[in-house]
Amino acid sequence: MPDPLLDSPATIYDLRTTAPGPAGKLPLEPNQLRNIASGDLFGWTQNAGMGWSPAALLGKQFLILSTQGGIRAPDGTPVALGYHTGHWEVGLLMEEAARVFAAERAVPFAGYVSDPCDGRTNGTAGMLDSLAYRNDAAIVLRRLIRSLPTRRGVLGVATCDKGLPAMLMALAGTPDLPTVLVPGGVTLLAEGAEDAGKVQTLATRFARDEITLDYAADMGCRACGSPGGGCQFMGTAATSQVVTEALGLSLPHGALSPSGAEIWRDLARRSAHALLALEKQNTTTRDLLTEDSIHNAMVVHAAFGGSTNLVLHVPAIAHAAGLRRPTVDDWARVNREVPRLVDVLPNGPKHYATVQVFLAGGVPEVMLHLRDAGLLKLDARTVTGRTLGENLAWWEKSERRTRLREKLRALDGIDPDHVIMSPSRARERGLTSTITFLRGNLAPEGALVKSTAIAPEVVGADGVFRHEGPARVFTTEGQAIAALKSGSVQPGDTMVLIGLGPGIGMPETYQITSALKHIKNGSRIALITDGRFSGVSTGACVGHASPEAWAGGPIARVRDGDTIRLVVDTRRLEGTVDVVSLSAADLAARPPHPNLTPDPRVPADTRLWAALQNASGGTWGGCVYDVDEIVKRLGK
Repeated sequence: MPDPLLDSPATIYDLRTTAPGPAGKLPLEPNQLRNIASGDLFGWTQNAGMGWSPAALLGKQFLILSTQGGIRAPDGTPVALGYHTGHWEVGLLMEEAARVFAAERAVPFAGYVSDPCDGRTNGTAGMLDSLAYRNDAAIVLRRLIRSLPTRRGVLGVATCDKGLPAMLMALAGTPDLPTVLVPGGVTLLAEGAEDAGKVQTLATRFARDEITLDYAADMGCRACGSPGGGCQFMGTAATSQVVTEALGLSLPHGALSPSGAEIWRDLARRSAHALLALEKQNTTTRDLLTEDSIHNAMVVHAAFGGSTNLVLHVPAIAHAAGLRRPTVDDWARVNREVPRLVDVLPNGPKHYATVQVFLAGGVPEVMLHLRDAGLLKLDARTVTGRTLGENLAWWEKSERRTRLREKLRALDGIDPDHVIMSPSRARERGLTSTITFLRGNLAPEGALVKSTAIAPEVVGADGVFRHEGPARVFTTEGQAIAALKSGSVQPGDTMVLIGLGPGIGMPETYQITSALKHIKNGSRIALITDGRFSGVSTGACVGHASPEAWAGGPIARVRDGDTIRLVVDTRRLEGTVDVVSLSAADLAARPPHPNLTPDPRVPADTRLWAALQNASGGTWGGCVYDVDEIVKRLGK
């Protein structure tokens, strides 16, 4: 009886040790051959070895980088799964772009740095690697760019929470080459199903007897309407796509396109043409990524009601480009000046999906309103070779705008002006600005809350959310979610989740914040943490409390029963977070919470990331690696 692990069929012995090799000759000239670097010559040899025609080797070389994951058969069926839908189909975008390069007699190369899924790792030890991965991936992507010395430009293709910010950091750190980024799009809504954010609360709702097992099994299966693309809500994935376009690094109306659709493929083809044009014009990333484009990205982020994670990513992009990193004061100023104009999951009030925002006009439609309000830097240059102002003038009168907005009416019966609103309509509908930055004795260096997503029923008529209640302190995320599932946390309580800051990797705590959104009376429970949240988080959830517990911050000294007062003015975008049941001196005199102990699951890689980013400005500096500062601290 053959052993399947040790024995093989006889066909494996049909072998050879030689083969004819590629036909043809390298297009070499005498002087060229005398002076060529051995690597350049061997590169041509390998190009021919991989099957590229030797006669076509003189074309300009362009590198396509993506976050592709999984193995997808030609008919779309899975051979091996990726970590998430966001990178599952982006290889198709790479293929469309590569064919354009080849048709234009250029030589395309492709490289890959796949990315994790924050949804898949939420509540697990995998989340301890999530934010640290971003820096690692950006480094590897930049190394891949530099490792192809003959490339004339780079096309990035990326979609989701960490892969897309990493790709932006990599392109920003490539200032002397032309670069274009293709956002990988979004998944469709599933008919008659919950969205991909809400289904992540099925376990908590079932544990609280709020849904049946059959309902959970049904909804959990059907949330993704299509196999590719980022999630249907304005979380970190979608917000990163929006920010990419606002930076001028992707083509107009590129963010949030439906994955797999022809309009999505067309974006890749046009992006390849854009990169060829930029190279011909000698326009590089340095010409596009400027202080003005960073400003525009922050403005558009606020108008969309984007993920708070971009407060980490935008400074990191600026740092990679050698630009000044936006500060908390910059974010606060922009959010005070810029109204939220988009009604989209998870912010509401109607909760439209990202693909519906795309059909309503997406980023350029929002920018028309921002332009008219005088909030944009219209002279910023973009990958079209034109300024932002010129792009918007085209969009305003384009057939694309007219037909897609009409398509939203025809498909879903939705008025696009109810999805993307003018400032006056937004005010009428009660939309408030996006992020409020808080101070107080629990966060003397600051904290933030996505104030636009606090449930309207708990916000006063004056626009102020007020919460005062006893602290329920948790030193692990597992303890906190168990308390929510058991119902031991009550309306009026303040959950204080400590020890989840950058010191252990700053994992996001979406399973907590999503539960508070979807369980009964969850809007009347507040949360304060030194960790961070998923971009789809909502409610009275305060994060990034600084200094963190591991840095000796006062949040480490809170005890069960302490009275916490949280005040968030959603109109003036200011507020406080304080312990009010004892004096500041008494709070400072307390030792750290006795249950605050190191998490043994934190890998050494993440501990190294934590030390390096702490030396580089920490959370408010974007959790980057500032090499000069690190070297200085090492005394080198």
